[in-house]
Amino acid sequence: MDLTQLQSLLNNGAFAIGLGAMLLYWAGAAFPQVKLLGELGLAGMIGINLTIAALLVARWIDAGYFPLSNLYESLFFLAWGITTLHLVALYWSRSRWVGVMTTPVVTGIVAFAALVLPEDMQVAQPLVPALQSNWLMMHVTVMLLSYAALLVGSLLSVSFLIVTRGQAVQLKGNSLGLQFRAPQRSTHPEWAEDPTPAPISELAYATAGIPSSSSATSSLGEPTPPLEPAGIPLQRLTLAEILDNISYRLIGLGFPLLTIGIIAGAVWANEAWGTYWSWDPKETWALITWLVFAAYLHARITKGWQGRRPALLASFGFVVVWVCYLGVNLLGKGLHSYGWFF
Repeated sequence: MDLTQLQSLLNNGAFAIGLGAMLLYWAGAAFPQVKLLGELGLAGMIGINLTIAALLVARWIDAGYFPLSNLYESLFFLAWGITTLHLVALYWSRSRWVGVMTTPVVTGIVAFAALVLPEDMQVAQPLVPALQSNWLMMHVTVMLLSYAALLVGSLLSVSFLIVTRGQAVQLKGNSLGLQFRAPQRSTHPEWAEDPTPAPISELAYATAGIPSSSSATSSLGEPTPPLEPAGIPLQRLTLAEILDNISYRLIGLGFPLLTIGIIAGAVWANEAWGTYWSWDPKETWALITWLVFAAYLHARITKGWQGRRPALLASFGFVVVWVCYLGVNLLGKGLHSYGWFF
């Protein structure tokens, strides 16, 4: 078996594993009492991550350069980045909602690359002179990792909107995402997530000026039961807080990567084309993407936004990232266009 056949086998295997992981995560969300489904879904995501990594290595050996020169290769690298950040987000949150939202995206990316792209776009080609630069790995790798972090963070914001279902949720915390509300025992098993987040210290409650569930007492000296927001179970609110926090952290990771990638691209453009910025459609949409997520972080850090409003902004950012990465490359004209449709 040569490397070309191995790559074909691996991309088909990645699609099959991704589809299986997606079905397992969805089944786990439908039947949360069956914990094995979530564990099998996690195993599937690890499997697709390793399969795509093997595909990229085989492509690297076969082509003789780091595989980021065309749409096929960049799609698989993006899928690998999303699966890697899926594992990070899952470690932070311990929530099956991460897999419910990320597995369809990964499976769709792999299916598009392996089954939809024309064969001539899947074949490794010799690098054109403009791409024969060390900036290829620096710029494209950082940009794709930033897209992966922003996409996963945005997907968790979409999850937040689904979990809260339009309810007015008031989250109490700071710009770092630390929440000052004690986790409560679930009275709604259908929203249960394992394990329960660690309780927050009494000092944190005192610093925030919020009475904890263990210290709050009524006027008669008896403990006061924790308040439950109208319209949303406490356990579901805890899950919403987790999704909101992890989304913020991932977007906070993706934004500086995006900034570094844009700067590296400008330097490379000056080397290759003699200008740092030419208002190419790709460059313009990269700037729009940067502005959208800069507004998100500004609203969270300086305005104290949490919950629904930043989640809506991040959800809009999910669409903007895809337009920047894929839309202008396929539909637009410019120095970054793949020229498939036009």
